[in-house]
Amino acid sequence: MRIDKYLKVSRLIKRRTVANDACDAGRVMVNGRPVKASYEVKPGDVIEIGFGTKSVKAEVTSLQESIRKEDAQEMYRLL
Repeated sequence: MRIDKYLKVSRLIKRRTVANDACDAGRVMVNGRPVKASYEVKPGDVIEIGFGTKSVKAEVTSLQESIRKEDAQEMYRLL
């Protein structure tokens, strides 16, 4: 699954276009490297997203094409 879609489905970022823009700006890193929006994410990857002065670090635990809002937090584990 593409990183921009994963960020939207997991609700780490609200909209896919915002996730795409964050990747283009270099604010999304996977395993310590900046990635493009087309990067294929895998379980076990560590995603770091920069939001202004703070950053969020999460480990991918599962990949699902669609999920209910209540269950979206099961797709990642915050570090």
